[in-house]
Amino acid sequence: MKRRDLILALLVVIVWGTNFTVIKLGLSEVSPMLLAALRYTFTAIPAIAFVKRPSVEWKYIAAYGMTVGVGQFSCLFYAIDIGMPAGVSSVILQAQAFFTLIFAAMLLKEFLKKSQVVGLLVAGVGLYLISGNFMSSNLPSIPIEAFLLTLLAAAFWGISNIIVRYASKQAAYQGKTLDMFSMVVWSSLVPPLPLLAIALLLDTPGTLLHEISNLNIVSMFSVAYIAICATLFGYGIWSTLLTKYRTSKIAPLSLLVPVTGLITSQIVLNEHLSIVQWLGCIVIILGLVISNNFRPNTGVLNRSSAKKVDNI
Repeated sequence: MKRRDLILALLVVIVWGTNFTVIKLGLSEVSPMLLAALRYTFTAIPAIAFVKRPSVEWKYIAAYGMTVGVGQFSCLFYAIDIGMPAGVSSVILQAQAFFTLIFAAMLLKEFLKKSQVVGLLVAGVGLYLISGNFMSSNLPSIPIEAFLLTLLAAAFWGISNIIVRYASKQAAYQGKTLDMFSMVVWSSLVPPLPLLAIALLLDTPGTLLHEISNLNIVSMFSVAYIAICATLFGYGIWSTLLTKYRTSKIAPLSLLVPVTGLITSQIVLNEHLSIVQWLGCIVIILGLVISNNFRPNTGVLNRSSAKKVDNI
C-alpha cells in the first residue's frame, strides 16, 4: 500500500474510533434520538446533490437506512446515553462481524467455517468478561440495558450487511457495481423522520425544540463531526481504498477502531476499565482475528463486491 493511502486509512480508523467519544460528548447536550436524526439530516442534505444514487432499487436503500440509521444508531446512541462507556461500545459493536456470519448462514445458506465458530466462542467469552460481572461484584458494572442495546445495535449492523449483500447481487445482475459510499449517503434520507418520531415518544415537542434552539458549541461540533468526519469523510476514503486494494489489505486495519476508541475515551472522558474488562476487549478482538483470517473473499459475494465491506 502506498504511504499516502496508508496514512489516509489510519486517519479514518482514528476518526471512527474517536467517533464514540464525540457521540458521548454530544449526548451530554442533546437527547439520543434527536442527535441521531441531526446526524443523518446533515449527512444527506448536502451530499445527495453531489453523489449519484446507487444502482439498486429503493427498497434496498430504505432497508439499509432503517437497519443502520434507525436500528443500529438509535440503539447505540440510547445505550451510550444510559451508561454504556464510549470506549467499550466501540469494542462490543464489533460483534457485528459475528452477527453477519450468523445471518449469512441463516439467510444466505453460507457454511460456517471451523475458525469462524471458534472466533464466535472466543468473542462470547470476551463479551462476558467485558460486562463487568465476572467473579467479583467490585468490578465496574455496565448497565445490563445499555449492554444489551449495544449488542442489538451490532445485530442491526449485521442485518444491514446482509442487505448490502443482496443489493450487491442485484447490481451485479445488472452488470453494475454497488457504490457503498453512495449507498451510505442516499440511505441517510431514511432515518431522520423515524428517529424524530421515536424522539417524540421519549420527550415532549417542547423539550426537543428547546434542545434544537439551544445547541451549543459541543453539540454542534458533535453533529458536524459525526456527519462530516465519521460518515462522509470516513466512508468516502474507506470506499476509495477498497476499490484500490484487496480487502485482505484494508480489513485488518479496522481492528484498530476499538483500540483508538478505548484510548480516546480514556484520554477525553477519563473512562476506566478493570483489568478483567481490558482482557475482555482483547479477547473480543482476538475472536475477530480468529474468525476472519482476512482472506480476500471473506464476507463478500465475489471479487467485485469486495469493495462493499462495512467497517463502522
